[in-house]
Order: sequence, then C-alpha cells, then structure tokens
Amino acid sequence: MELDAAKMIGAGLATIALAGVGVGLGNIFGNFMAGALRNPSAAPKVQGTMLLGFALTESVALFALVIAFLILFT
Repeated sequence: MELDAAKMIGAGLATIALAGVGVGLGNIFGNFMAGALRNPSAAPKVQGTMLLGFALTESVALFALVIAFLILFT
C-alpha cells in the first residue's frame, strides 16, 4: 500500500469521532430542551452545565480534526 493511500485511510478513520460528537451534541441540547420545557424555572441553573458539556464535547471534535490534519500533512 502506498503511503498516500494509508494517510487518507488514517485521516478518514480519525474523523469517525465526528459522528459521535454529533450524536453527543444532539443528546445534550435535546435533553436540555426537554428539561427546560418541563421546568422553565430550573433552566437557568442547568444552562451553565449544558454549556460546559457542549464545550467539552466540541473539543473532542477539534482534537479529532487536528489528528486527521496531522496524519494528512506530516
């Protein structure tokens, strides 16, 4: 197998994590919306935790993209 083909396959495998990030973000915001609609007075208390979960989940996507770019361009 050529090195360029192996790099492309490796970068593709590294971006599989982006599918999990999409599912995770959907769960985070879907559950927040369901909870906020059930109890609107508790929504501001939980919003900080929801934003922290969003940031941590999104960081996984950024790490996956960095790894994919490192595989491709090094």
